[in-house]
Amino acid sequence: RRPQPRAQLPVQVQCQEAQLVVTVHRDLFGTGRLVSAAELSLGPAACKHSRLDPARKTVTFSAGLHECGSTVQVTPDSLIYRTLLSYDPSPGTNPAIVRSDPAVIPIECHYPRSSRIPARIPGIPGNPIPILGSHPDWSAERDLSAFRLGDVLNIQAEVGAHSHVPLRLFVDSCVATLGPGAGTEPHYAIIDFNGCLVDGRSDATSSAFVTPRPRQDVLRFQIDAFRFAGDPRSLIYITCHLKVTPAEQSPDALNKACSFSKARNTWAPVEGTRDICSCCELGNCGRRPA
Repeated sequence: RRPQPRAQLPVQVQCQEAQLVVTVHRDLFGTGRLVSAAELSLGPAACKHSRLDPARKTVTFSAGLHECGSTVQVTPDSLIYRTLLSYDPSPGTNPAIVRSDPAVIPIECHYPRSSRIPARIPGIPGNPIPILGSHPDWSAERDLSAFRLGDVLNIQAEVGAHSHVPLRLFVDSCVATLGPGAGTEPHYAIIDFNGCLVDGRSDATSSAFVTPRPRQDVLRFQIDAFRFAGDPRSLIYITCHLKVTPAEQSPDALNKACSFSKARNTWAPVEGTRDICSCCELGNCGRRPA
């Protein structure tokens, strides 16, 4: 029988006669977020990549067996060359939060006297973040309490099921903190300026409101997992301010749900005209009435 194709590994190594070739898929952690070639280096000498393939989304390092600070161990049966692939994420535009952790991947090439065996690549460690969120299909609360950097948090807000006139729900603001309450420090604004999902404006995030709504009194949004830089605590509190308007009232600059589209480089609302989101870029959408 023909062998079945194997799933593509995030890191592949060729142990050649005089050099090793390391090919790294830019979706290094399998989350869909591509790392930058500049964030990868080989060996203690931090050698840079030799080739970049945009079509295959791969970065390739080619180095002599004794280059880039690699070490060699001589045994009675073989030569073992060891080096490291390092991932050092560049700082984002907001230094208060971190969306990915550094990683070091040990790589070995074994050369027996008569043949060679493939390189061994240990698994990439993750960094759990205990945050509560909803199930991926929005049917129930997520039963796992831990998220990893690179995961997406699905968050749903809704008006209670008690009898009321038809309402449209908005998330006015959401603030992440390391302690309960929106006023503690450090803090990071996820939604601000009366419904602008500002987290989606920074770096390579995909954070956005989900459109269309399932109902007018339900609003969903997704944010990329993060942690606070320089703090060992991994429990994050998210405090949100919600408000409602009559369902027939048209959204405006004070009552809106706006996401930033990186593809179009503009803000867009879940419903309403685009002009209601223009104040998101200015960072000033007026004050809420008393």
